[in-house]
Amino acid sequence: IMGTNPSNFKGDNLPVENVSWNACQEFVQILNEKTGKKFRLPTEAEWEYAARGGNRSVGYMYMYSGSDNIDEVAWYDNNSGSKTHPVGTKKANQLGVYDLSGNVWEWCQDWYGSYSSSTQTNPTGPTTGQYRLFRGGSWDNDARDCRSASRGNSTPTSRRYSVGFRLVLSLQVR
Repeated sequence: IMGTNPSNFKGDNLPVENVSWNACQEFVQILNEKTGKKFRLPTEAEWEYAARGGNRSVGYMYMYSGSDNIDEVAWYDNNSGSKTHPVGTKKANQLGVYDLSGNVWEWCQDWYGSYSSSTQTNPTGPTTGQYRLFRGGSWDNDARDCRSASRGNSTPTSRRYSVGFRLVLSLQVR
């Protein structure tokens, strides 16, 4: 789509990293124009809902996405060998989604701000801010940073070898 891969780690099925939030927005715009679909970054609430297994978690919240044992579901500082790994090589969570804990942090659509742990329906983040947020931890983080509850943030122009993205497809209701 973009003609180049900005990633520090290159190879088959590796996550794209070293990409800014702004670059993700540019990618999404071009992808949407080429496909006629409506892709976007997930909101923080959508990301966490998916990481926690959605309505398939049967009320149990794992510490990591899909398990309380980080080695089952995540590439992190103790097992990554200081690099990213092909996606989908660890256990999926209850929704069948891989790598929401570890491998690379994932940009979310929202601005960084306070985040309530109270029950809410599809909450949205602040409408403005200085920092965009990312979730999930990465290959160079300790286990604590790979928890489903862990949050990070940076400026929209920041690029890091440990931050990538995941897209959601907005379904059109007719």
